[in-house]
Amino acid sequence: MNQYIFLDESGDLGFKSSKTSSKHFVISILFIKNKKPLEKIAKKVHSMLRKKVKRLSGGVLHCYKEKPVTRKRLLQYVSKQDCRIMTIWLNKSKVYTKLKNEKHVLYNYVVNILLDRIMTRKYLSSRKPIVLVASKRETSKFLNANFKEYLESQIKQNHGAEFSVEIKTPSEEKSLQVIDFIAWSMFRRYEKKDSEYFNIFKQKVVEERGLFE
Repeated sequence: MNQYIFLDESGDLGFKSSKTSSKHFVISILFIKNKKPLEKIAKKVHSMLRKKVKRLSGGVLHCYKEKPVTRKRLLQYVSKQDCRIMTIWLNKSKVYTKLKNEKHVLYNYVVNILLDRIMTRKYLSSRKPIVLVASKRETSKFLNANFKEYLESQIKQNHGAEFSVEIKTPSEEKSLQVIDFIAWSMFRRYEKKDSEYFNIFKQKVVEERGLFE
């Protein structure tokens, strides 16, 4: 049986000084041995939306669009699951200039750090297949292929695990809607100094780490 890692980010990787650009960039992962409970959470919370909202949503929950009551409801469900969460956050002003100019390299590098921590600390078994499902962020087939090949080779080479990467949209993979809420909440914790949402599921967070501090 597969083990699953779901990945999403919040904030942006723009480095030019701008009012619309975030100070932080946050990547969060949720790992779990059975993804069905996450799919059920997404479906259940969506079913509770008002009819008009449900019709306009296209069947997909987006944390930043939802009302606080919906956000809290979903995160409460997550807090009761047998899952774990890790986050890496970047203070963008401290990122090395070279990496600022190669955003896809920076992104791949940060995700690999998170995956390496999972494997090193044995949160998932290297004896069973592991599937990383990442929320689609690039339209470039080349960059998506590069992301997939880089991570698969790193994990197989360094940890000997049967590891594969899938890149999907939240409508294709409902569990990605759940990690979207986690990533948004973690971003708000760093960017807005608001831990209200984080506090709902904080007992599931096994590691928070800042890079380039």
